[in-house]
Amino acid sequence: MVGGACSLQLQPRLLSSFVGNRFINSTQPLNQLFGYNSGKNQVSMQLSRTFSGLADLLFNRRNLDVEPNRRRKRLRPGKVSPHRPVPDHIPRPPYVNSQKPIGIVSGPEVHDEKGIECMRVSGRLAAQVLEYAGTLVKPGITTDEIDKAVHQMIIDNGAYPSPLGYGGFPKSVCTSVNECICHGIPDSRALEDGDTINIDVTVYLNGYHGDTSATFFCGDVDDEARNLVKVTKDCLHKAILVCAPGMEYKKIGKTIQDHADRYNYGVVRQFVGHGIGRVFHADPVVLHYRNNDHGRMVLNQTFTIEPMLTIGSINPVMWDDNWTIVTEDGSLSAQFEHTILITRDGAEILTQC
Repeated sequence: MVGGACSLQLQPRLLSSFVGNRFINSTQPLNQLFGYNSGKNQVSMQLSRTFSGLADLLFNRRNLDVEPNRRRKRLRPGKVSPHRPVPDHIPRPPYVNSQKPIGIVSGPEVHDEKGIECMRVSGRLAAQVLEYAGTLVKPGITTDEIDKAVHQMIIDNGAYPSPLGYGGFPKSVCTSVNECICHGIPDSRALEDGDTINIDVTVYLNGYHGDTSATFFCGDVDDEARNLVKVTKDCLHKAILVCAPGMEYKKIGKTIQDHADRYNYGVVRQFVGHGIGRVFHADPVVLHYRNNDHGRMVLNQTFTIEPMLTIGSINPVMWDDNWTIVTEDGSLSAQFEHTILITRDGAEILTQC
């Protein structure tokens, strides 16, 4: 899941793609930072004057009914079913049922041999669940049905679905369809022929989180969407290849943006990768675009890389559910994500079958 923070330098790196309902450098929850005017179909961002220029640039005056010149229907919310239960014997992450603010924990997730093995186990389960979820994608299935199947597989394996209850998120997986950039809430909407859907799975097993996502095709998908998905997947794998002990994190962003630029795709800036392990979101904040961050990777560290690319606008609009993020112009978005371990030889992908 993605994470984020308001940069004090007014750089628009807002949300670690799942920092839940809080900005890292904000003392306000998102439902206080954002306002939705149903009469004008606009999302506005309520910030101090310090951030007003950024807020106006990214969020204000976004007309949710504008239809780009395309065949695909604009995404609309469906009905969200009640929370699904988790058996009492399955351990919960500390944030479940907690009233404490949620954000990125300071310091990287660096592991000993036991921790590395635990990360491999949780990562493998996340990958298996994602693979299974992908087989369910077909016209007519609802995203809520996908959530139900994912939830059941996770708890059947003695794990907890990390998104459930994180900052109030109501479901066990994120399902982001077409123009949804990330954090889509599973609901009653049925997938249609030609849709794309990103499924973002995170599991909490034996005290460690494993986080991964992929974008899948539903039925007969056009070449425009197929190419976006391929390039996004390639961006992720090219970025993983540059990772190694001592490498600067900014190399990840440059690698992703360089490849996206070759195809004139946009790279979403407001959502980032993050450290992961015993906690869901930790340092570092991994930017997917060119940047000047000087932090360096360390041996036995785990973090996610999760680029989000768009065909059109990279500016995000938040729905009034305080979670779902869509492109302002309705253009397609795609995302892929892996949890990786920094090894002596480079990086090991933990979230693959």
